[in-house]
Amino acid sequence: MKLSDVPINSKVEFHFILAFAIDYTDDNHPSPTNGKFNVFWETNHLGPGQIGSFKGSNSNVKIAVSLGGDSVGSGKAFFAPKSKTSWVQNAVSSLTYMINKYHIDGIDIDYEHFKASPEMFAECIGQLITILKKSGTISFASIAPYEEINSHYLALWRKYGHVIDYVNFQFYAYDKLSVSHFISNFKKQASNYEGGQLLASFESGGGGGLKPANGFFEACNELKDQGKLGGIFIWCAEESKNKGFQYEKKSQDLLAA
Repeated sequence: MKLSDVPINSKVEFHFILAFAIDYTDDNHPSPTNGKFNVFWETNHLGPGQIGSFKGSNSNVKIAVSLGGDSVGSGKAFFAPKSKTSWVQNAVSSLTYMINKYHIDGIDIDYEHFKASPEMFAECIGQLITILKKSGTISFASIAPYEEINSHYLALWRKYGHVIDYVNFQFYAYDKLSVSHFISNFKKQASNYEGGQLLASFESGGGGGLKPANGFFEACNELKDQGKLGGIFIWCAEESKNKGFQYEKKSQDLLAA
C-alpha cells in the first residue's frame, strides 16, 4: 500500500502512523535489543523517498512511527529494558537516526506487553519523548492505551502528560459498544487523561467498540458538538483500502465541517 492511495482532505491535519518500530532483532527469532529500534514496516512502498515526496506535495500531512505494538514474529513484543539509562540512550540514538532518515515528525507509543513496572515505563518513555522534543527531532508524541494496560500509561501520563500531544485510545479494544456506552467510555478516558487531546477510534477490519455502521459517526458528532472530540484515529489503512477508504473520507469531512 502507498501513502498516495489514501484520500487526504486539505482542511484537516492528517497523520499517518507507520507500524512498527520495535526494539527487537528483525530476524526469524526476534529477541529484545534494549531500546535499539529496528524498522518493521514495509519499506518497499514506505521508504524515505516516497515519504519525503508525499509530504512535499501534502503540506497538511505528518508522519509518526509507532513503537512496540502487540507482536513481533510469532511472539509478543515486550517492553523489556535492562536499565532506564541504557534503554533511553539506545532509544534516543536509534530513533534519531530512523526519524531523520524516513522524514518522520513524531512518535506514537503502543507497547502492549510489559516486563517492567509502570514507573519504569513512565520514566523511560517520558525521558525519551522529552529528549527527542528538546533536540527538535520530533514535533509531537502520542500514546495508544486501552483499558487493560491503563496502569502503565496513566503512570506515564501523570508524570509526563505535558509532553504528550495526543491520546489515541483504542476504543475498539472494548467489546461491542452502543452509542451511549461509547460516549460514556470516551468521557471516562477523557477524565483519566485530563487535559489531553483524546481521539475517538475504530478498527476498519474487525475488532470491537463502536463501528461506523452502528453509530460511530453519530457518537463523534455528539462529542464534537460538546467540544470534546480531539480527532479520529483509524486502525488500519490496509484494511480500509478494501473498503475504498470510505470511512477515512467521512471522518475527515466530519472534522472539517
